[in-house]
Amino acid sequence: MLMRAAVLTGFNAPMEVREVEIADPEPGEVRVRIAASGVCGSDIKALDGKSPVVRQVPFVLGHESAGVVESVGAGVTAVKPGDHVIVAMNGACGRCRNCGRGAFHLCSGPARVAAVMGTMRDGTTRVTVDGAAARTMIGIGSFAEFVVVNEPMCVKIPDDAPLDVMCLLACGVVTGIGAVLNVAQVTPGSSVLVVGCGGVGLNVVQGAVLAGATMIIAADVAEQKLKLAQRFGATHTIMSQDLPAQVGAIVRGGADYAFDVTGVPGVLSQAFAATQPGGTTVMVGSPPQGQPLTIEPGLLFASRRLMGTQGGDAAPLRDLPMLVEQHRLGRLDLGGLVSERVPLDQVNDAVDRVRQGAVARSVIVFD
Repeated sequence: MLMRAAVLTGFNAPMEVREVEIADPEPGEVRVRIAASGVCGSDIKALDGKSPVVRQVPFVLGHESAGVVESVGAGVTAVKPGDHVIVAMNGACGRCRNCGRGAFHLCSGPARVAAVMGTMRDGTTRVTVDGAAARTMIGIGSFAEFVVVNEPMCVKIPDDAPLDVMCLLACGVVTGIGAVLNVAQVTPGSSVLVVGCGGVGLNVVQGAVLAGATMIIAADVAEQKLKLAQRFGATHTIMSQDLPAQVGAIVRGGADYAFDVTGVPGVLSQAFAATQPGGTTVMVGSPPQGQPLTIEPGLLFASRRLMGTQGGDAAPLRDLPMLVEQHRLGRLDLGGLVSERVPLDQVNDAVDRVRQGAVARSVIVFD
């Protein structure tokens, strides 16, 4: 079947919107007609040739998506044609050692490992560009009218849930909120520092509100992002300079929890130093590979914890329906995260605005 997709044909160059071929789903696979796909920083890293999982072209980017099931392969029972779904970043196998201990985000099953590298379980792909097999971003590739994904990646949602905002739950929202609830396990009444208030950072702020934090300090270099952070629940805002001193002036001894969403090693070090003894810092942003992180040993000695996270350590079948319900109850603002909705033909313009920090989230929408 022919479809339109934004194809990465060379690094550090615009994507090409063109017709490509997508195959029928094979056993255990689902074809989804994409309704909306968010533009994420991970996509931009891939465009710039800096992603460890995007090493060859042609390649179809996009992974923060939602849509409607178009067809299913043999043996699929979780969803059927017509179902509305969020396409999760992680389709855990439920059988490997990590899944067995509840660490679904660390699934080592063959289908999930293959998806990370952009293929299906057997190492092949379902997208073809001019006769050449094209890999897809973490096995999704949602800058396209259709995707074929493994069945566990499809999380069914109510038909009346708006797909143009539900797509954000797949990555930015679950990563930010999951970092708070699943990883740090922020406690009610605590103080929280959030450094970097883009699409993911705003959801760390929302997660801190859901967790019952009473002091939420947002830090960024852009005033407009700090204003957005206040809208989503930040009680204090500061510029991202000399974090230990600025945070210490607001909460004596430092914050209970700090989240670095910038992916800059020096910022992570400052966020860590801005926590009180016994505090917890979570690295949410992904720093460039090979860059060292400097931590003052005396700070670590004072029972401070430094943690990482992968997609908010989410279990999609548990966390995504919960987030849908939080939205339906008015406790989670998704619409406010969307700065613009643009058609696929304008995907490169949307990428430029995300790169410039001019938007919280750009969403590619399909007719």
